[in-house]
Amino acid sequence: MSETFKAKAGDVEVLHREPCFSGFYRLDRLQLRHRLFDGGMGRPISRELFVRHDAVCVLPYDPQCETVVLIEQFRVGALDKCDNPWLLELVAGLIDKDEQPEEVARREAVEEAGLELGELWPVTTYYPSPGGSTEKVHLYIGRCDSRHAGGVFGLAEEGEDIRVHVWSVEQALEAVDAGRIDNAASIIALQWLALNRAKVQEAWR
Repeated sequence: MSETFKAKAGDVEVLHREPCFSGFYRLDRLQLRHRLFDGGMGRPISRELFVRHDAVCVLPYDPQCETVVLIEQFRVGALDKCDNPWLLELVAGLIDKDEQPEEVARREAVEEAGLELGELWPVTTYYPSPGGSTEKVHLYIGRCDSRHAGGVFGLAEEGEDIRVHVWSVEQALEAVDAGRIDNAASIIALQWLALNRAKVQEAWR
């Protein structure tokens, strides 16, 4: 296995940074240059950077019933890309500066799905789009009781209209295979659960 680049001080020089837009999110434009693999410094390049809070996504999983809880809601980002911009997703929310990821997972499970989560199993953290966004996602599996889950939730003042679905793990994985579930966090969490279900069941049963 070949070695990967090990960054050190001075490998990236930010020559100029200017704000382009600031609202709920922020967009900055950066002029920078960075170290090349041959050891030299590259020429200056310009990049727009989408600056946003880190996010938490959690897949509620019921190890007794062998079910997962998914939410369905309208997503403007899918509007021009598909015929049905109502996506099946995980419970998710953004981290405020004084919150821990686990707190966000539990709060959003109540707000978006009416669920109280038990143990949280950290799956991974990852950058969903590091070519132009600062966002990092904290991904969890959350233990839940899905027997009474369902209905419509969300905060009206935030424009949320969220429907809750309870599916077997097999149904959810089939939806991934068929492309019905087509967002990164949901695919990663469900495939991780498929690979690690026996381990999670042993710990939570």
